[in-house]
Amino acid sequence: MPTNGSTDDWLSRFPLLAASSESERRLLAEAQALRVPAGVTVFRPGDTCQNYLMVVQGSVRVQKVSENGREIVLYRVESGQTCVLTTSCLLAGERYPAEGVTETEVVARVLSLTLFHKLLATSDTFRRFVFASLGERMADLMMLVEAIAFGRLDSSLAQRLLALGGPSGRIGITHQQLAAELGSAREVVSRLLKEFERRGWIALERGEIAVRDPASLSRQANP
Repeated sequence: MPTNGSTDDWLSRFPLLAASSESERRLLAEAQALRVPAGVTVFRPGDTCQNYLMVVQGSVRVQKVSENGREIVLYRVESGQTCVLTTSCLLAGERYPAEGVTETEVVARVLSLTLFHKLLATSDTFRRFVFASLGERMADLMMLVEAIAFGRLDSSLAQRLLALGGPSGRIGITHQQLAAELGSAREVVSRLLKEFERRGWIALERGEIAVRDPASLSRQANP
């Protein structure tokens, strides 16, 4: 999508904003167009948060990196989404506690700090959008905390996929059934399955899971 598209073009990616009034749209039209190549760190721990980023196309990986280099992916910001850390930092006046890296070329719209607060103060539609996005992301983060706090669910999931796959590597099972077997929530298991797919270990197909890289799954199962 060209970065100079109309307000209607990019607002269509954000359904909750599609019903904005004419006056709200005039304010949203002040958002700056932004295009960032893949592999760029868009914010780092300690950076001041001065803009509200709305991703139109592409993916930004938000992660925490420990001193010894270990990474944990907190979430991804994809088309039609915003960053919960950016939102919380803007609202609280805090600095970023993690980093964001573009996984693909990203096309986005950026609201300045002044415009962000003006819309929050004057637009019911924008306010609902911001807090709905915040609530959805907080739920995702809580599921991640659950997965980390209550054991290596990723290892258990890898073990189960290998056991169920057998020689064919094809598994006819739902995410809910897998979650029940592992004693976890379906949303947590679905998140991990999508991560396994992103790494090329499995393919998520209609009604089936296909094991693509059993060696990598085996390493994950026995860290």
